[in-house]
Amino acid sequence: MAIRKVRVDEAVGMVLGHDMTKIVPGEYKGPAFKKGHIIRPEDIPHLKEIGKEHIYLIELAPGQVHENEAVTRIARAVAGPGITFAEPSEGRVNLCAAAAGLLKVDRDMAAAVNGVEHAVLSTRHGNLPVKAGDLVAAVKVVPLVVDEAMVAAVERLAAGGLVSVLPMRGLKVAAVITGNEVFHGRIQDRFAPVFAAKAAQYGAVMLGVTYRPDDPAQIKQAILAFRDQGADVIVASGGMSVDPDDVTPDAIRATGAEVISYGTPVLPGAMFMLAYLGGVAVMGMPACGMYAKTTVFDLILPRVLAGERLRKEDIAALGYGGLCLSCRECSYPHCPFGKA
Repeated sequence: MAIRKVRVDEAVGMVLGHDMTKIVPGEYKGPAFKKGHIIRPEDIPHLKEIGKEHIYLIELAPGQVHENEAVTRIARAVAGPGITFAEPSEGRVNLCAAAAGLLKVDRDMAAAVNGVEHAVLSTRHGNLPVKAGDLVAAVKVVPLVVDEAMVAAVERLAAGGLVSVLPMRGLKVAAVITGNEVFHGRIQDRFAPVFAAKAAQYGAVMLGVTYRPDDPAQIKQAILAFRDQGADVIVASGGMSVDPDDVTPDAIRATGAEVISYGTPVLPGAMFMLAYLGGVAVMGMPACGMYAKTTVFDLILPRVLAGERLRKEDIAALGYGGLCLSCRECSYPHCPFGKA
């Protein structure tokens, strides 16, 4: 690469080889002049205002790639399904969610990409619900010019994409509210409104809510009835602790469901159960779902609604970052909770 330094007063008619950034603290940061801009006489005062006394003309040597081409190619390599991106700005490409869904990031592959000299890949945490247009990752290279071999190395590593957004699938959710105190009307149920609100948040449909006493046979039959009605997710609430009257885990097992985990390393949510009745996810939700704004349910439900079938090791991995601080003003998901 050859770089020629030219005073701005002598640069009229020359073509910029890179973006020039303008920064006004607290007001603006962005390109004042973009790569390829032909400098005009009226540009000279503006260049000096942003502290530029010289411009640099770049001449690429064989086997070298300009930063804009490099980041475009890297963005194309790392972007998986559900990701969109625009042209580079200031040597950077932003990757955004093409539609609402669940952000997935291959952490190991992202680390491998960042292990390539001069490659920069920054992402948000994976397993995060995102909306259409949300920024989810960005790519950049450090110098203005990089070797073609460096870009090709990243392309090989990231082939097929390592950042993607899984669509929420509009699944049908049903709830079985258990407990003698609710069934007999001694107290008002507080679970159903929580489940309905969280299902709606992710585009799911509430198929129905039913109430059953602390009778494992009746709870079992309610779960199977919802399965037969076409529910994709069935949540059985209450009765999840170790008291003798807490029979919901036994009822879930009695359906013949495969229990993935009874108990999670997430607080609140230690007594949560996840099982699969064929292709139907069955969740046992402990009492924390009534009073805690954010629980293990918020970490698992979006993944299930995005089509993931979780394994025991997925549940075990939730312990790292799985401690909710129960802040007075909850800011989830913009907080450490659930960030592995």
